[in-house]
Amino acid sequence: MVTSQASTRNRTREWMRESAPPAVMMLIAIVCWGWLATRPSMSGSEMPGSGMPGSGMDMAEQSMTMTFVGFLVAWVVMMAAMMFPATAPVVRIYARAAAQGRVAPVPFFVIGYLAVWSAVGLPGYVAWQQWNGPIQAASPSAARVAGIVALLAAVYQLTPLKQACLAHCRSPLGFFLHHGKRLDRPWGALVAGVRHGGICLGCCWMLMVLMIALGAMNLLWMVVVAIIILIEKTAPHGRALGLAAGVAFAALGVALLVSPGLAVILM
Repeated sequence: MVTSQASTRNRTREWMRESAPPAVMMLIAIVCWGWLATRPSMSGSEMPGSGMPGSGMDMAEQSMTMTFVGFLVAWVVMMAAMMFPATAPVVRIYARAAAQGRVAPVPFFVIGYLAVWSAVGLPGYVAWQQWNGPIQAASPSAARVAGIVALLAAVYQLTPLKQACLAHCRSPLGFFLHHGKRLDRPWGALVAGVRHGGICLGCCWMLMVLMIALGAMNLLWMVVVAIIILIEKTAPHGRALGLAAGVAFAALGVALLVSPGLAVILM
């Protein structure tokens, strides 16, 4: 009886160690969504930290610096909100091995993953600087650019690269079998996280470009893109639904090219 109780307790502790990391990621995602939902529109004057006073630094230079810092903070929060739910199955498999002491702690893997998406914030910031003004004004030129990007996103949904990256994301165990070397060391776990982040980036980068073209930090488009990513990576028929999303992108692109005035509603 004592042995049976001890075995049950051990299984319970192992289950908790396995389930806690993805649960924490989901909680972080929920908190990030709440933060994003309460933020004002991400115009240049409303970026987090953009109103901080200077101390000897040229004001224009300080404004640009703080705007970048504010954008990067918001970008990382946005990536956590959008990507963590779809990444939870991968983290759950990793956490199972970590609970058994076969790999390094989970945070090393997650930090490597998040580092990739944080780095993408730099080109995201450049794109936001260039297009935030036209997007805010719902200009016809911004609408046409968004239409072209939507058409490119539709095409990318069909490419072999997209399908290969999606297959890796939909087969977490296969990922670790191919890319999970030296996971018992923190560096190896970090590298595996970076590799998974790179594959995830290959799967979703065009969706992020489309989101920026339609208005970076636009909550509606964040939700739409996050749902598409989650369905593609985790739903039983996610690949087919992803192709259906490509058809929707094509229709959106044509609509914006034919009627740029739709930008007032969509952007």
